Amino acid sequence: MTRTAIAVRQTRRPEGAPQPEDFALVDVPIPLLESGEVLVHNLFLSVDPYHRELMDLEGEGEGWRRGFGLEGRSLGRVIASREPSLLPGTIVAHRHGWSSHAVLTAPDVRVIERAAGVPLSAYLGIAGDTGLTAYAGLVRVARLCRGEDLFVSAAAGAVGGAAGQIARLLGARRIVGSAGSPEKVKHLTHRLGFDAAFDYHDGIAEQLALAAPRGIDVYFDNVGGAHLEAAIGALRETGRIAWCGAVAQYDRPDEPPAAPRNLYTVVEKRLRIEGFLVRDHLEARAEFEALLIPRLQAGDVAIDETVTEGIEHTVDAFLGMLRGENIGKAVVQLAEE
Repeated sequence: MTRTAIAVRQTRRPEGAPQPEDFALVDVPIPLLESGEVLVHNLFLSVDPYHRELMDLEGEGEGWRRGFGLEGRSLGRVIASREPSLLPGTIVAHRHGWSSHAVLTAPDVRVIERAAGVPLSAYLGIAGDTGLTAYAGLVRVARLCRGEDLFVSAAAGAVGGAAGQIARLLGARRIVGSAGSPEKVKHLTHRLGFDAAFDYHDGIAEQLALAAPRGIDVYFDNVGGAHLEAAIGALRETGRIAWCGAVAQYDRPDEPPAAPRNLYTVVEKRLRIEGFLVRDHLEARAEFEALLIPRLQAGDVAIDETVTEGIEHTVDAFLGMLRGENIGKAVVQLAEE
């Protein structure tokens, strides 16, 4: 049995944009299992924008250490067990990723009941917490109604792309997305079914006005900053904002973008802004899967992902994702399914 894990650890706190030198790949001895523990061989792990925030925690990265490596969502197979409820061969999801292996207990994991025809990697993306985040923001927070118009920022990213596709299943009328390149704009309209999309480098407020001339009812925010200001201007009365992320400020936590200049419009239009975390909506997973999985199996929803192979390229995948080089969910494949 494997007695050594390969793990990614943080070596220093970054100044501005993270660099490869902020991380190290290390070998870690795997201890003998105790009663109630299992050894999981990780198959896929996730790199996400929120990891950039975790890098600024105190303790040179110790604040986001879990197990052998850094915290991160992962899918793995149990290969040894001293826990009767988790037999070898069981596929589990957990948050002790960024390592080749993990020693876990039953409360650490969620067993994946894989649906026929759905790739395992999708359970880190649209069929997993990424999709659940989009669903919770649209249904539980923004309360998107059939026939309403939606704007999604960073729409070619993991959560943004999921939000656009799920909104279509929920009956949204017009779905508009912003992205960071002409190629991504084309991807949104040709592959993911957005009604309109634009490159935010061309002017957010101006392009949003052209893409949604009658305004919007809901804004799903992954960016903050100028995107939030433009959305406030475009929202109709009693519109809603589900605030999921703030990519615009992750590299400069001490120098965030200025607050929207039109913030008082929130009062004039009686808008509602609500931030949320997916962990507060985990009980919605069953209803989310009931909506999504049959449509995935039917091919009505695209599995949008960028896959990097090899744990030694985890940092490359992470930094590339922060630079916007991925389309859809960024995952790292460590081993064959």
